[in-house]
Amino acid sequence: MGVCYLLIIDGLGVGAQEDSHLYGDEGSNTLGHVVAQTRCRLPELGKLGIGNIIPLDTVPPVSRPLAAFGKLREKSAGKDSTTGHWEIAGIGMDTAFPTYPDGFPNEVIEKFCRLAGVEGVLANKPASGTAVIEEFGEEHQKTGLPIVYTSADSVFQVACDVETVPLTTLYQWCEIARNQIMTGEHAVGRVIARPFEGNPGSYRRLSEQRHDYSLKPPRPFLPGYLQEMGIETVSIGKVIDLFAEEGFDRSLRTKSNTEGIRKIREVMSEQNQSAFVFINLIETDQNFGHRNDTKGFAGALEEIDQAIPGFLELLRADDLLIITGDHGNDPTMPSTDHSREFTPLLVYPVERAVCVELPTRTSFSDIAVSVCGYFGVANPFSGDTFFRNERNPDI
Repeated sequence: MGVCYLLIIDGLGVGAQEDSHLYGDEGSNTLGHVVAQTRCRLPELGKLGIGNIIPLDTVPPVSRPLAAFGKLREKSAGKDSTTGHWEIAGIGMDTAFPTYPDGFPNEVIEKFCRLAGVEGVLANKPASGTAVIEEFGEEHQKTGLPIVYTSADSVFQVACDVETVPLTTLYQWCEIARNQIMTGEHAVGRVIARPFEGNPGSYRRLSEQRHDYSLKPPRPFLPGYLQEMGIETVSIGKVIDLFAEEGFDRSLRTKSNTEGIRKIREVMSEQNQSAFVFINLIETDQNFGHRNDTKGFAGALEEIDQAIPGFLELLRADDLLIITGDHGNDPTMPSTDHSREFTPLLVYPVERAVCVELPTRTSFSDIAVSVCGYFGVANPFSGDTFFRNERNPDI
């Protein structure tokens, strides 16, 4: 058996799900709208069949796609990164992680202040990370009080200027929040340390020093299960952070998509044994989707597109490449938050799939089921495979 590469293009949705009205996301279509507004070209993803999934103005469908293609429906409640990646890994969420549209309740803030040893916090509201730093950064630098905020996602975020609060202190505060405060009914998907630097009017978030503190995933989950089955597991990008650093033999964190693409190529060049490589390329979501930067989103997609031929050249005969997203993040919509969308599914080589045009999947967990089949291990997850049975190609 070879290597399975599972590549998540963060925030890449392909149209609103049937329940999008419950999330305020009617009409969202991240990929469709980005392509329509920017006229960006994605010839290599087009060859795989991405233009066969939904109509795309500049990416026509092809008659012989190199990959099987289709759409994935998110079954779990929610639309955040943790929920998306967990469902991909076979973990279903019947109840969404808690969110705080009016800010955190007094008991949460009071407990955080007491355990962190601070007199108070600034902000305590849903906000864009860049906007909240501009609004409260100067007061933070004068008082030393941490900026605590959330978003539409299930997150408890703490932003501090590195000259005002040492990184070690910021990380310690976030560990306190994760382990002693944001538990039980307040068990958010992630606690995030958001360091920044600069002066009023010119603050800069230090994304390379950001740190996410996720909940520990319930077992079984795909990377941990494969690890138990003796299959090497590798994380590239932020994936390991979304699983509380569990389930991976190796992790390669990245500061940019450019670095992520380089590390993918390095692993493909060096990997000489069966393995599962779980990858996240984050800039589409983090740098552009959340900032309504449609042109930037398109540029990030084009960079990924240009890397595809290099990936395919490095794949060995038994290797597998799956490309998908974890939710939507339509930069053309008024919101700066994630959107409840179908995600694309591309499976290369096409011969491994049950058919070229795959039926819309009922759950992201179909990926976990299919990957177990690829490695020939018993499947503990709910869902349906999209692979042929190796012993009976007609199944």
